[in-house]
Amino acid sequence: MLQYIVEKDKELLIFLNSLGTTYWDSFWLLVTDKLTWIPLYLILLLLLFRFYGWKKALATLLIVALLITFSDQFVNFIKFSFQRLRPNNDPTINSVIRVVKNVGGYSFISGHATSSFAVASFFIASLRKYFKPIYLVLVWPILFMYSRIYLGVHYPIDVSLGLILGVIFGLTFYKLSLFVLSKINI
Repeated sequence: MLQYIVEKDKELLIFLNSLGTTYWDSFWLLVTDKLTWIPLYLILLLLLFRFYGWKKALATLLIVALLITFSDQFVNFIKFSFQRLRPNNDPTINSVIRVVKNVGGYSFISGHATSSFAVASFFIASLRKYFKPIYLVLVWPILFMYSRIYLGVHYPIDVSLGLILGVIFGLTFYKLSLFVLSKINI
């Protein structure tokens, strides 16, 4: 059963990755670069400070930093436990996909997908009652997630499970932030 899932995952990657063209490569390389999203991060910071005030915002940012650290370390633990080769490094598939970016390390689970969905979920939960368009922040992790498949560095299961874990982590840390903020009376 597991082998069947892995084979279907590879087939889906081949299909999705083959939709790419050299015309779009630079766009998806830009999308996958964390620095590209600095304006979004700044907007989220501004919204947080506007609606939470500086003390609550600083405490919340500390929780976000813990969320990112936890997410990153959890993903690394999973990656080193499973040691699934990235598509661009997997000799059974790298000759039939478009490898736009060569990276090392392991594939399962996508850290980009996990952390971006964790942060997006956290900010959506935190700001939804103050700023209705906050749901637009989902464009970021969705594009981020697909970019990893497009570039040939993650399988669809890697990013899909990263999405699920990211949402779970983001909402869990949001609940933690409510508890912490209520206890420190900011």
